[in-house]
Amino acid sequence: MAAARPIWRGQLRLSLVSINVEMFPAHKSGATTSFNQIHAPTGKRIHYQKVVDGVGPVPADEIRKGYEYEKGEYVLLEDDELDAVKLETKKTLDLVQFVDEAEIPPLYYDSAYFLVPADELAEDAFRVVRDALRKSKRVGLGQLALRGKEYLVAIRPCGKGMLLETLHYQEEIRKSDSFFSEIPAKSADPDLLEVATALIDKKTAKFDPTEYKNHYQAALRELIQRKLKSKGRRIEVEEEKPRQESGNVIDLMAALKKSLESGERTPAKSAARKAPAKKAPAKKAAAKAAPRRKAS
Repeated sequence: MAAARPIWRGQLRLSLVSINVEMFPAHKSGATTSFNQIHAPTGKRIHYQKVVDGVGPVPADEIRKGYEYEKGEYVLLEDDELDAVKLETKKTLDLVQFVDEAEIPPLYYDSAYFLVPADELAEDAFRVVRDALRKSKRVGLGQLALRGKEYLVAIRPCGKGMLLETLHYQEEIRKSDSFFSEIPAKSADPDLLEVATALIDKKTAKFDPTEYKNHYQAALRELIQRKLKSKGRRIEVEEEKPRQESGNVIDLMAALKKSLESGERTPAKSAARKAPAKKAPAKKAAAKAAPRRKAS
């Protein structure tokens, strides 16, 4: 915690109760492999310049924020003018409403942050709000001004702390009608539905994020290592074999039943199957024991 710096400090307020809190990003930014654009003939990194048509590159102190009120016409705003916009949510996060945990549709959620008490004096009130949310199974809603925007946020318990999640506003959500309009308004065949539900039940297990690995990142790191060993020479890429596509007319029931009867397991169940068994007491035997077969 000492190394991390909060991206926001302020007060979490519930009616007349104010709690000093700090907010930290819940996601790591360097977990995936990133690339820079490089000029191939020289091997040097490409940089970008801010330019104006007919003028060329311009210095940073000549750049202002502008709002286009008509095509090609802008009103310019100074940084101190923007900072002067008074919003109580810059320093105070007021919990104005509470809703059931499952009431907010998943597509509204955006980014996640950890919320912690800022000092020892805030810990008692922080615990009360956290545990009250946990007991009631509710999520607190409020608004928070951060980095030039005002966010709608939801707060829920998370271990010993709380999780703050930014939400999209209603106008930011696309309506699904235009995407789903071509799907016929029919229900699934009851027999097919029964088998598909049984397949889902078979593959249901407790969520364990450690069971899921980023295979693309692993393959990418392996490619980079191969490229380094080859001293930058081009690596021959194997062509991916085309997938055999089944025809439009398939026996869906047969496919579902075959899937249900297969030995395929969920990652959690596979891990449980691979757990080492207790060793049986060693027995003296004349014949050498056969080597153990590795679990697939």
